[in-house]
Amino acid sequence: MLRNLKADLKKIATPKKAKASLWFFKTGKGEYGDGDKFIGVSVPEQRKIASKYKNLSLVDISQLLKSKIHEERSVALFILVKNFQTNESNRSDIFAFYLKHRKFVNNWDLVDSSADKIVGAYLIEKDKFVLNKLAVSKNIWDRRIAIVSTFYFIKNNKFEETFRISKILINDHHDLIHKAVGWMLKEVGKRDEGKLENYLKVNYKLMPRAMLRFTIEKLSDSKRKKYLSGNI
Repeated sequence: MLRNLKADLKKIATPKKAKASLWFFKTGKGEYGDGDKFIGVSVPEQRKIASKYKNLSLVDISQLLKSKIHEERSVALFILVKNFQTNESNRSDIFAFYLKHRKFVNNWDLVDSSADKIVGAYLIEKDKFVLNKLAVSKNIWDRRIAIVSTFYFIKNNKFEETFRISKILINDHHDLIHKAVGWMLKEVGKRDEGKLENYLKVNYKLMPRAMLRFTIEKLSDSKRKKYLSGNI
């Protein structure tokens, strides 16, 4: 089954898409995607392949996740998310599997398509200390998993964990973390602007500019100007 999946991906791969992805995902030397390989398969096409092979075993998913080809890792995660959502009795195993294999969840799209749907969904009613460990990791993708996982909590109107992880990451050096934190805070604001502003009044002057801009994107023009000028 795994061999067939890879063959199906290659059949629809295009060099033009692959070339565009190499630039889009910053695969140049020293960039965050340094060394990643693409064959040129769009996300909708990846999802179709994942649906076709939704019964792939965890052993085969593990092999697919270890692939050097980005689209193969992406399909593995789409299958894993689907399995988590449809097999309640196996969720603890999938959660543990995800954390064990997270070094292969190594670009922002891979994190964003899976972290909240597996880590966040599993932890919503459980102890969340693992997010602390991820948030202070030296690995950028661990840190992004920590904050993006809280999206599941946000969608269930639980915001405190997002605020807590955001404070841990407020001095992070990487713009991909600035943007992820800003994105999650913006999502909080879309649901409860008052709680977001309570957080901002204490923390906005500490936030990197990109993080702040993402956070306040949906606020009124007058409020955005005040935060950006520091006149709150």
